Amino acid sequence: MADLTAAREHPMRLLRPTPRGGIVPEAARQQVQALCGDLPPRADLLVEHLHRLQDALRGLRPSLLAALAERLRLSTAEVYEVASFYQHFRLLREDESAPQTTVRICTSLSCALAGADGLVNEVKARCGGDVAVEAASCMGLCTQAPGALVGRHALPHASVDAVLAALDQAGDPPQPPAQAQDLAAYRAQGGYQLLADCRAGKFTAEQVMQQIESAELRGLGGAGFPSARKWRTVAQQPGPRLVVVNADEGEVGTCKDGEILRTAPHPALEGLLIAAWAVAAGRVWIYVRDEYAAEHALLHRELQALDAAGLLRYGGVDIGGADDEEPGDDAAVRARPPRVALRRGAGAYICGEESALIESLEGRRGMPRLKPPIVAISGLFGRPTLEHNIETLWWVPTLVRDPAAWSGAGRRGRKGLRRFTVSGRVARPGVYLAPAGITAQELIDEFAGGMAAGWSLYGVLPGGASGGMLNAQQAAELPLDFGTLEPHGCFIGSMAVIVLGRHEDGRSDTAAEAARNLLRFFAHESCGQCTPCREGTHQLLAAMHGPRWDAAHLAGLSQLMRDASICGLGQAAPNPVDSVLRHFPHEVGAAKE
Repeated sequence: MADLTAAREHPMRLLRPTPRGGIVPEAARQQVQALCGDLPPRADLLVEHLHRLQDALRGLRPSLLAALAERLRLSTAEVYEVASFYQHFRLLREDESAPQTTVRICTSLSCALAGADGLVNEVKARCGGDVAVEAASCMGLCTQAPGALVGRHALPHASVDAVLAALDQAGDPPQPPAQAQDLAAYRAQGGYQLLADCRAGKFTAEQVMQQIESAELRGLGGAGFPSARKWRTVAQQPGPRLVVVNADEGEVGTCKDGEILRTAPHPALEGLLIAAWAVAAGRVWIYVRDEYAAEHALLHRELQALDAAGLLRYGGVDIGGADDEEPGDDAAVRARPPRVALRRGAGAYICGEESALIESLEGRRGMPRLKPPIVAISGLFGRPTLEHNIETLWWVPTLVRDPAAWSGAGRRGRKGLRRFTVSGRVARPGVYLAPAGITAQELIDEFAGGMAAGWSLYGVLPGGASGGMLNAQQAAELPLDFGTLEPHGCFIGSMAVIVLGRHEDGRSDTAAEAARNLLRFFAHESCGQCTPCREGTHQLLAAMHGPRWDAAHLAGLSQLMRDASICGLGQAAPNPVDSVLRHFPHEVGAAKE
């Protein structure tokens, strides 16, 4: 009581002389200022501040987190919870040395089929103590498995010798891929003329949306939501409106957005500028997964070129915070090039979910939001937000110009073309543009060069980790597209086709082991926000060991996760388990339905 009386008599005593979390050493304050001084001290840029420190110092010490909290006017706990959430930030003790290099080796399914688990152990045995070697989740090198990251550099077809050779260049800044089409080459082919026509009034926003609707373009990141409906929902909301580009693909077996960025990024960039014009959005954020460092460097270069050409206004990582709006009605917004920012993810699969990505853009942990409201109504900074992945936007210029040509493609009554990432036991893993409605067997035979030497088809995953599994007969019969696989407990998702096989020497992949690999992925990548997903993934995994599975127990867990999980990760995580029980019951002693 005496303390409270003293506080009332001397209220200034309640003011803290230091930020919440303790005293900030002056050396740490100066270090943060030297590395982050050119970044605005705003909370939504917290992840970018952490990247600056991590890139320069290879780890984050408590004193640095406290100094950063002081700079951003956050509590040290808020900074710590964000830094500890993302896998690419390394938390160190104050007296702990940071590793000279971090090597991450993908052990998700496509890379596991290529021997990644053994590679992790071999690399650990050969590297010195100043190199941290870690097993990691999918990093977008599925068609070049096994994949690794040496520092920030992607290493396809990784081997022990290749990893050791790459260590010398690990500290070099990532460079843009040499094979990517640049702005000049794209414009020479007529690129950005459609955008110019839109801005000149040759099209109305409604005409553009009608073209997208006529082509039946869906979101191609996994959910498959009709794109025109999303555009109209955003456009009908009061401004200001925003656009977010999701380049954080992390679904196991998926690397099609990365392929687009490495080879032909400008159709996607023109598509996003047309989308921003159509919904009258004045600001755009492009969120690129941290594993795509070379692609990030390429986008930075090409966005600078687009800025110089007057097609957009590029602000680096920053184009303003929640309240930094420009005045004007929809016509005024459409009349000026939008401001565009480029941001980095930090190693979290969950940030592929649209609302989790928005949380990350706002400087928080990437945890999905409860819905409603949907992102189209209340997204980034509470504004109506149009969010699309790279491939969806890549199609926009083509479909607005000539939707009939695109719609004429397809098999078995399906419409359009699809980009499939094909990996696993095939002769030519790769990203292939193929007709909607093609079967997995046709995709393997006509595009991927057939099965790899000595292998025969056993099963396929049609939609990455989330899309379930089909047996060989189904792979030969079922068309791959939206709505065709759901009666069989699967879906097309991100169109990541992972092929399982049997070898003539007696070796065989099993659906059960594939499912265990995928459940380890889901358990590792769950954000932990909701109990059904956080605990359910681990309980499913524990129940999947042994030669016989308790089908009733697994079915109960699966249904609980589907009914009660907040987002698609927890709702889809049981799909591989259910597929084994339904389509490969002989592997686990289960009775077939």
